[in-house]
Amino acid sequence: MLLNKKIIGSAIALALSAGLAHGAVPASEAAKLGKSLTPIGAEKDGNGGAIPAWNGAIKVPASYKGDGDYVDPFAGDKVKFTITAQNYEQYKANLTDGQIAMFKKYPETYKMPVYQTRRSAGYPQKVYDETKKNATNTTLIEGGNGMANYELGVPFPIPADGLEAIWNHIVRYRGGSVSRVIGQVTPQPNGQYTIVKFNDEFTFKNKLADYDPNTMADNNILFYFKQDVVSPARLAGNVLLVHETLNQVKEPRKAWIYNAGQRRVRRAPQVAYDGPGTASDGLRTSDNFDMYNGAPDRYDWKLVGKKEVYIPYNSYKLNSKDITYDQIVKAGHINQDLTRYELHRVWKVEATLKDGARHIYAKRTFYLDEDTWQASQIDHYDGRGQLWRVAEAHNVFFYDEMVPWYTIETLYDLQSGRYLALGLDNEETDSYDFGFTREEKDYTPAALRRAGRR
Repeated sequence: MLLNKKIIGSAIALALSAGLAHGAVPASEAAKLGKSLTPIGAEKDGNGGAIPAWNGAIKVPASYKGDGDYVDPFAGDKVKFTITAQNYEQYKANLTDGQIAMFKKYPETYKMPVYQTRRSAGYPQKVYDETKKNATNTTLIEGGNGMANYELGVPFPIPADGLEAIWNHIVRYRGGSVSRVIGQVTPQPNGQYTIVKFNDEFTFKNKLADYDPNTMADNNILFYFKQDVVSPARLAGNVLLVHETLNQVKEPRKAWIYNAGQRRVRRAPQVAYDGPGTASDGLRTSDNFDMYNGAPDRYDWKLVGKKEVYIPYNSYKLNSKDITYDQIVKAGHINQDLTRYELHRVWKVEATLKDGARHIYAKRTFYLDEDTWQASQIDHYDGRGQLWRVAEAHNVFFYDEMVPWYTIETLYDLQSGRYLALGLDNEETDSYDFGFTREEKDYTPAALRRAGRR
């Protein structure tokens, strides 16, 4: 059942009446942030049932050693009940179409262990402060393809439409700068797989050591991204460099690939929209990375409303260094015994391909967690209107860095019976490193060539 239609309707009406349909809300609405709404726009109160009130982010557990091996703060929680193919009908109101399709596709193995809901996530105070400023100042410009008066935080904490909501996911805070070593698998239907390891690096422009908005070569840059393939040997040494632009219609994403075999750097315009994802065996598009990324211009976006859905949350068991990749990767889907689902409020957003626009996904249905703005579930439909791929993100909160993230992103192909899982780091040491320093010159094509390992 959709929730809070009155709240959503009043927000839209206020925006329209003030001539602000593309962004900023009146000060009276923004004043709710930190009061009836959380600092980023979620409902602070619980639902009177399974969903509790939000009381701020959880504290760092005393037993955590600060080594990236995240202690499960809710290890003592027990499974309340398990949703299966045999009983999902009684929970249907709180399930997505994609989840229901998974029960039908894998009736013997796919299940959802449901735990007590813990609204554990939060952001640094700076993010909250900037979000409150954004509420009355940030606006969409140039047809919704860019934003004015935005630097950090949630741009539209009280969204009036689907486009504003999806921008909240696209530009959400991810620590400023982070490097990580992760694995991606694309198992065969029988579960056999080869892991592809990446060394990823994100640096948001305001975290560059030499950042100066007055002298920066390109003020449309949102962040820099570099992805170095570590293994297997046949792919090792290939490097992808991306200059992620904010307005990608005005200035398309800039991407280059260093091919280790050819020892050459080439432009990579295919790294956008439905271009193939790196080493994905055709199982994901470029904009499937981070559940969804890039320019939203090819879709019409509709804010359907709020809904209570069972989504993966506090997935510390799946993130544990005590389990191996073989324990996670199974035939058909990941090992659901290691997952944790909780009932949370999400924003439901529908994206429909515009007339004349091209993309392999004709429609997408997004479920954005209200406490983080992260996409937790996305259903993807093909040109015939049939449900094709089901994306599911296993959320985790890096409490020492105050950063919500995904421990694993999964993308299930209902037609081929195969899937992709990205983000595996259980067998890595110190896989995430926040706060490192880079300069703008470190992200040039010339630097990419010099960094080539063979």
